[in-house]
Amino acid sequence: MKAAIYPGHGKPITIEDIADPQPGADDVIIKVARCGICGTDTSFTKGAMFDFGENVQFGHEYAGEIVELGNSVTGFALGDRIAVLPSIACGECSSCRSHGNNVLCLNSPGSGMVGFAEYASVPTSVATRLPSVLSMADGALIEPMAISLYGTKLAQIQPGDRVLVLGGGSVALYAIYWARRLGAGRIVAMSRSARRKELSLAMGADVFIPFGDNEVGEVVEALGGPPQHVLECVGAEGMMMKSIMHVGQFGKIVSLGFCTSPDPLIPGMASYKCASIQFAVGYSMKEFHYIADQMDKGHVDPKAIITNDIPLVDLPTMMDVLRGPNEETKVHVCM
Repeated sequence: MKAAIYPGHGKPITIEDIADPQPGADDVIIKVARCGICGTDTSFTKGAMFDFGENVQFGHEYAGEIVELGNSVTGFALGDRIAVLPSIACGECSSCRSHGNNVLCLNSPGSGMVGFAEYASVPTSVATRLPSVLSMADGALIEPMAISLYGTKLAQIQPGDRVLVLGGGSVALYAIYWARRLGAGRIVAMSRSARRKELSLAMGADVFIPFGDNEVGEVVEALGGPPQHVLECVGAEGMMMKSIMHVGQFGKIVSLGFCTSPDPLIPGMASYKCASIQFAVGYSMKEFHYIADQMDKGHVDPKAIITNDIPLVDLPTMMDVLRGPNEETKVHVCM
């Protein structure tokens, strides 16, 4: 089969012919239909401190159709369409038992980040069957939606609360989506890119405000008070301090941006607000199952963020495009 391979050390991605995957006893083989390109795919393949490694497959936002079953598989059938939680957990360690967040597993038996390929072997423990009303495009969006749902739940938004979402990428857009679903009162979306305004409003924001010198006052005016929750979804240096600058007294900041560089902040400013900061990564199967069940019942079609579908052969070129100024939001690779 054909698959995308990252050689490591920031070298260009290649599309190579590799052996077809073989199922373990509790695995299914899927024909991958779609895999979304995530910001971590671009940042973890440029040779920086956080890196996928050498000669690895990657791709973690994917869905496909089952074409082969392992000997011990029950509950799934040939032709079933599934979305994949790409972090495989042992289910037995203290983290798995306490938190159920696969990404935090202390003894992970392997990686499920193999979505940029024609076929993939998937343990049934991380497979979520797609309802008939959902498409493969829907299925490939469950992973980024799960990131935002997990983080937004940690914010503990109460009905009527004031929420500020920093960023305009897929995590930010879906954070807006879930904040609206969880009962937020007024939501402000803030980004440096004005082109994300319409999508932000479509996902549920009441107002879009670009970064600027007067942004704090503009946010307070738009929300009717300082935000009780700030969802930081940019992951760039300066965003944590910006979050502290905006959050109201006894407010909560949830960091979903996954910044991989030092990001200085002034604890004294946060202290004077008695603000709390929650860092988050990952998700559990609860989020995947909930989204698969509820995805078609929201206030907007989550597929609205998809701006481009490309073939696997075009992935290396698109990765270069996404590292620079571009007009894309979510790009799907179609196999």
